[in-house]
Amino acid sequence: MILRVLFWMPRILSMMFALFLSLFALDVFEPGVSFWNAMLGLLIHLIPVYTVIIALVVAWRWEWIGALFFFALAVLYLVLAWGRFPWSVYLIISGPLVLIGVLFLLNWSHTNKLQARQ
Repeated sequence: MILRVLFWMPRILSMMFALFLSLFALDVFEPGVSFWNAMLGLLIHLIPVYTVIIALVVAWRWEWIGALFFFALAVLYLVLAWGRFPWSVYLIISGPLVLIGVLFLLNWSHTNKLQARQ
């Protein structure tokens, strides 16, 4: 049972985090912005969501590589956004990425231990 939770928890959290990030892209819809400008802005604002989805796809197949990808996204966000926001914003964005990376590493570790026993 716990292994099943460990398998699904980082995957579900990744999807939820991608949905959370996508909410920030909705600020492109303002009065007076043309449809095509709004669509272009939406595509650009969703780039972080695309990277999280790519990391999830990689992690679904290779947990340890995906974990490194999530850690790298957390560090990348800190480097690119440092000094612009209060520390709580860094925790809200980078924290879940680190947590997801740790969960993927734990899943990978337990999967390897189970395979080694057989």
